[in-house]
Amino acid sequence: MSLRLTALALLSFCASAQPPTQAPAKVGPAAPSVQTPQPPAEHKEIPKSDIKVSVNEVIVPITVTDEKGKFVSDLDQADFRIFDGGKEQKIEFFTRERNQPVVVGFLIDLSNASRIHWKNYQDSAIELVLNLLPGDPKFSGYLIGYGNEAELMVDTTTDSDKIAEKLRKLKPGGGAALYDSIYMACTSRKLISGEPIEPRRVLVIIGDGHDNASKHTLEEALEVAQRNLVTIYAVSTQAYGFNNPDEKNLIRLSEETGGRVEYPLNNPYNEVSGYLSQPSDDGNYALTVGVGAYASAIAQGMFGAIAHVAGEITTQYIIRYVPDVPESKKVYRNIEVKVALANVKVRARKGYYPFNP
Repeated sequence: MSLRLTALALLSFCASAQPPTQAPAKVGPAAPSVQTPQPPAEHKEIPKSDIKVSVNEVIVPITVTDEKGKFVSDLDQADFRIFDGGKEQKIEFFTRERNQPVVVGFLIDLSNASRIHWKNYQDSAIELVLNLLPGDPKFSGYLIGYGNEAELMVDTTTDSDKIAEKLRKLKPGGGAALYDSIYMACTSRKLISGEPIEPRRVLVIIGDGHDNASKHTLEEALEVAQRNLVTIYAVSTQAYGFNNPDEKNLIRLSEETGGRVEYPLNNPYNEVSGYLSQPSDDGNYALTVGVGAYASAIAQGMFGAIAHVAGEITTQYIIRYVPDVPESKKVYRNIEVKVALANVKVRARKGYYPFNP
């Protein structure tokens, strides 16, 4: 009996001394890791349904100008206060560095209204592309033309030549689907790693604000831009001497998202010899030509507007903060930026939606 117990004890000890049997490793996806942003050319196209923003951090580009409209570029973080829904927020990130990474959507009006000065619009758009996409991987853009329909003509790229070449081949004709083009810019293109925080998102509309062909409304276009933290600028093709009831659309789209509208044709002739104070009946955009300087004045006005837009996009203050407010998927939240400096104008987005559903 004693020998049997001894044997059982020995067997028990040997079994416990064996190394534990390890279960086979499960094959599955690796744990997520932080990805280093890659140049845009290496990014895959993301399906439309996946282009969404969950706003944990809000980015607010800010432009500060003095009484003469010149940029005030020497402010520090301590000079700014930001309020979300009336409640002051803690600024998590601040920079005033120039040439911050951006992805720019170029939206160009291809409607019949663009025919008369089309060559100037075309050349100006190309100039803007070359200015904002200098070949550096941190700057990228895409082209959407809108006539009877919005069309993504060049998807997100760092190669300005691709967009410029496409612009050279375009011809205007048809209606204007402006709101659809904004919606497309926010939902149907390749994304860059880090959007919308770095790089941030900008749209530049070259058109007069008219829309007669979109399936989406102005309200829908504005909401999708706000949900995607897009800043909208516009270079208006409205000419001096003509009433444009759609101008208010460009103003609202720009001001609500923190951008602005440039008016290069809003009286570029007043210093030209032979200036005519009354518009002609030859077209909705042209004054009767008095001297050869008229065409030059128009071109200079367009290129001046392009320089102003490009300069502002690359000269803004950037503030980021994590909202210290109750979360809601549908409630639009107002933003207010205050600067501790008298006699300046502050321009920033007026609000955002906490989530992109």
